[in-house]
Amino acid sequence: MSERRLEGIGVTPLSGVGTVVWYDQEVDLPEPPAPEEVDTDTEHDRFETALDAAREELQAERDRTAEEVGEDEAEIFDAHLQFLDDPQITGAVEDAIDEGLPAEHAVREGFESAIEQMEAAGGRMAERADDLRDIRDRLLRIVTGSERLDLSELPEGTVLLAEMLTPSDTAQLDPERVAGFATAKGGRTSHAAIFARSIGIPAVVGVGEDLLEIEADAEVVVDGEAGEVVVDPDEETRERAAESRDVEIRSERVETADGEPVEVAANIGTAAELEGAVAQGADAVGLFRTEFLFLDRETPPDEDEQLETYVEALDAFPEGRVVVRTLDIGGDKPIPYVDAEEEENPFLGTRGIRRSLGPDAELFRTQLRALLRAGAEGDGELAVMFPMVATVEEVDRSLAVIEDVRAELDEDGLEYETPELGVMVETPAAVFMGEQLAERLDFFSIGTNDLTQYVMAASRQNEAVAHLHNPRDPAVLRAIDRAVDAAHAGDAWIGMCGEMAGDPELTELLLGLGLDELSMSAVTIPDVKENVVTVDTAEAREFAERALASSTKDEVDELITDNT
Repeated sequence: MSERRLEGIGVTPLSGVGTVVWYDQEVDLPEPPAPEEVDTDTEHDRFETALDAAREELQAERDRTAEEVGEDEAEIFDAHLQFLDDPQITGAVEDAIDEGLPAEHAVREGFESAIEQMEAAGGRMAERADDLRDIRDRLLRIVTGSERLDLSELPEGTVLLAEMLTPSDTAQLDPERVAGFATAKGGRTSHAAIFARSIGIPAVVGVGEDLLEIEADAEVVVDGEAGEVVVDPDEETRERAAESRDVEIRSERVETADGEPVEVAANIGTAAELEGAVAQGADAVGLFRTEFLFLDRETPPDEDEQLETYVEALDAFPEGRVVVRTLDIGGDKPIPYVDAEEEENPFLGTRGIRRSLGPDAELFRTQLRALLRAGAEGDGELAVMFPMVATVEEVDRSLAVIEDVRAELDEDGLEYETPELGVMVETPAAVFMGEQLAERLDFFSIGTNDLTQYVMAASRQNEAVAHLHNPRDPAVLRAIDRAVDAAHAGDAWIGMCGEMAGDPELTELLLGLGLDELSMSAVTIPDVKENVVTVDTAEAREFAERALASSTKDEVDELITDNT
């Protein structure tokens, strides 16, 4: 039997070979009874009970995802929780119950209009319709008492095929068991695709109706780099796919083809992620988000508890640097024991360093005490980074707090070290004031997710403007270029810790812009290191200049495509 190739959209630079398991969680409903036979009060109660159960499930999945995958990926579930409380959607279900439908039929009908509207909008709005289907199907399962297939227990060597996968489906997949997945629907920016990249599973989405013809138990290759699903692969294709999973792990530091060293580091949210970062060849930790230490508890961690965690991170990289970002709450990251007034636009409100220098000053001092003590106790080199900086005054005040903390530690007779100090460049103000900030600091790290949001005035969570939130836009590239120039003019080093840093297609461009360090999800480290060693610095700079001279994102995309 000859192999057959189906084209789709590759979302991870990995391939896997395995046996097909089909996933279909659609709930079949019988014909509804006549309206006069329906007790609407009972059906309203069933719907309310299902909503409560769905909230509990989603919160549990959010917590698990934050711990095992990352806080950014966990935020997907925040949107789902918001949908559950959207009166337009739940109101449509309640109206359907009032018209005489049982709860399960009312859920299906009530969600249909919102799903159709999102699909009709096209683009990423259409992909968000998948989130609504996820919520609808969860409610249907709960209200009908249907069992949920445990995707975390799939047989080893499974290739999961489905018409589509929801974020909560994908979050369950175990990369040790699942060789890959493919879906008939979906795009590169769908949440299933984002999860696939985060957990390192070969994946192809948007294959189309032909995927549905593949039989269960067939052998297939999922080629996430080429964007292909190969049915009944021949021996050569199978071997090539199997070998692709054996990505070369470069535990040593790498340099460009012409000898320029580049630090390739990992973003982590918990100490539990350290082992994976080391295993993927990370030179260092470029971003340790400390929020996870403070979330999901009734009281903040004390100084000694924080000290233990920071020392653990430093000991994991005895020859490397660990960049710890101080507490970045506010915006979309509330913690229960901190008083925070509801703000009309929290992303432009009291968050990050604004809270640390204001209402959370004591939390800030305690964290700095733990960090400075960890710098003396741990094996690696500590660096501390302040988030959401917009003014020079904020940096000066932060440095003054550091001096106060040093004096306190001296009085207490405790050993400490003053770390490298830097800021996360994520506001246009920090870019424009880069020269003045660099005079005061040792380093910058660019957070492209938020920098893109603020440069483009396009919320990360507003699907209506999602087409504007793209770090390849020339405006964002020029902001990055300016930040690099400012850092180097002040003898500061500059890295990038946003999602852009882990896109292997952009390695040459970012090195051409002059970044000294790239920090990313651990799973993409081997691919980025592989690209770094092929880059010629002079050619990369010329390439970056052409990108900076572009007028549109499409022109940048075309340059990148022609260059790969």
